[in-house]
Amino acid sequence: MTSLDLALLYLVAAVLGVVVCRSLKLPPMLGYLAVGVLIGPNALAFAQDSAGIQYLAEFGVVFLMFAIGLEFNLPKLRALRTAVFGLGMSQVVLTVAGAMVGNALLIAGYALLGGVWELQWEGALVLGAAMAMSSTAIVVKLMAERLELESPHGKLVMGVLLFQDLAVVPLLVLIPALNSSGGQMAEALAWAALKAIVLLGLLLYGGQKLMRWWLTLVARRKSDELFMLNLLLVTLGLAWMTEHAGLSLALGAFVAGMLISETEYRHQVETDIRPFHDVLLGLFFITIGMKLDWRPLVDSWWLVILLTALPILAKFVLIAGLARLFRTPPGVALRTGLYLAQAGEFGFVLLTLGAQHQLIAPHWVSPVLASMVLSMLATPLLILYSNRIVMKLSSSDWLMQSVQLTTIAKKSIKQEAHVIICGYGRSGQNLARLLEGEHIPYMALDLDPDRVRQAAAAGQSVVFGDAAKVQSLMAAGLARASAVVVSYHDTPSALKILDLVRAHAPRVPVVVRTIDDSDLERLKAAGATEVVPEAIEGSLMLASHALALVGVPMRRVIRITRDARDKRYGLLRGYFHGADDDTVDEIEQARLSSVTLPTASAHAGRPLDDLALHAIGVAVVSLRRADGKGQLVDGATLAGGDTLVISGTPAALVLAEEKLLKA
Repeated sequence: MTSLDLALLYLVAAVLGVVVCRSLKLPPMLGYLAVGVLIGPNALAFAQDSAGIQYLAEFGVVFLMFAIGLEFNLPKLRALRTAVFGLGMSQVVLTVAGAMVGNALLIAGYALLGGVWELQWEGALVLGAAMAMSSTAIVVKLMAERLELESPHGKLVMGVLLFQDLAVVPLLVLIPALNSSGGQMAEALAWAALKAIVLLGLLLYGGQKLMRWWLTLVARRKSDELFMLNLLLVTLGLAWMTEHAGLSLALGAFVAGMLISETEYRHQVETDIRPFHDVLLGLFFITIGMKLDWRPLVDSWWLVILLTALPILAKFVLIAGLARLFRTPPGVALRTGLYLAQAGEFGFVLLTLGAQHQLIAPHWVSPVLASMVLSMLATPLLILYSNRIVMKLSSSDWLMQSVQLTTIAKKSIKQEAHVIICGYGRSGQNLARLLEGEHIPYMALDLDPDRVRQAAAAGQSVVFGDAAKVQSLMAAGLARASAVVVSYHDTPSALKILDLVRAHAPRVPVVVRTIDDSDLERLKAAGATEVVPEAIEGSLMLASHALALVGVPMRRVIRITRDARDKRYGLLRGYFHGADDDTVDEIEQARLSSVTLPTASAHAGRPLDDLALHAIGVAVVSLRRADGKGQLVDGATLAGGDTLVISGTPAALVLAEEKLLKA
């Protein structure tokens, strides 16, 4: 079979596998694995697992590690530090340790019975590391569809997944060294650690500045193909560098992603690299499927079921128990355990690496691979029925949800003809200020506990709640509301809210915010009273300013923009895409923060103007006394317990908070 024949075979198999999985609403990864089994040497034998294909498939892991490196940034780690370095680290370490202890007990048990257990501690470490991994691709996708990424258990799951991904980096260095003797292993690990520290130190020391300078230089050429070629050069170049340093390709790719993650080009890079990541990772999973021999599985079906059920149960119990130790509510802990109980894509990587270095006997590979695939197939079902499972296992979970709903209902019970704001980001807060100016009551629902806490401390009508759940909407007084506004751009969530409003309060109008008009008709059909696309509103304002500047009378400008809106944006729906349409989000943007002065504050009795907060770039937006009454900012005198809402960049806000809270 020629190289072209082999390439076409892989492409046809991949397309068919993904189409079938998409039709059955299963992850594409399972389709790649299935077609790998089908065309592999143990089934139809259309293709052999050649060295060339293996090397090409390894690039899938390279780009996967690059994507993980893009997620590795200090602000995210700081926000999820407890979940990442607390729960995540404990889960990985205890899973590996548990596998090794269990293997030691089996060795001792077989020795007492006069037998020999063939799996040594090195193989147990590899299996434990593979079992410790969970599927980032499957879990994140399902949580995004269920709108749970910002939920309490969603943040815990993301933190654990992030540490699992990071733990792969040292494991990729450790596993090849396990095939050596004790002294050689220690020497190999020490030498690898030294090279990794020196290489990473050189790359990270000044590497981010160099990377930002280089990417800016390339981006100024405004060439998509040049930017893409540069990404490939950086990724594969650093992978080549680490491989020739005796480490791994994946480590270099991870470093490349980490260097780019701190630049303003991160989101554009994620978009550009995604096709390479998905296609090559799919090829990797096809090669994994080709290693699976179905014949031993038929003879040892009981072993496959055992290897599937026991790790799922063990990981669920371990993760849920650890989450409880970290003072997580029972319901959140149980959901976290259910969401992370399955095997992951990096488990395949570690298992394959262990088999290549003869740490795992060949006849173990197929049963373990099959059990990992089955656990992934079970994941959608575990997540789908997670609420029912949690309700049965935790008698207090329903009580916690009731308390949350009672909090929402208590705040909204006296409100009539109010506006329910779904999401309290920048758009939601601007809307709330305008409503307050017109003395229109509102109730805002948001899933960011820090934002809710700060806004509530500032006296604003915002509570923690998921607007995409009927219980939260009803508790917020949906039946009595005058309107519902979806202030964030998330079409699946907006469609869910529209469905709930249409089912329980069809007379309440709903306004939806979107980025552009691509989903306008879909949202209108779902029941949206009005859809506000940001791109079109922005272009209308741009056009109105331009018309006014070139001499068109203001009355005519207002009429033109009004007519455009009256025609449902029909004049502006089509636009010609240009090279400069893709813009980079600003990194340092002004934001709000609320600061409550201590009761015995050193600033009590002093005029607010004496603090000179404007000198560090901070403005005082509002001032609220300890008894809840508002106070004009101009000429105000501070008192203990006052809450100030201040505005500025993140760095300026930190300085202002230190100044205000100084004893």
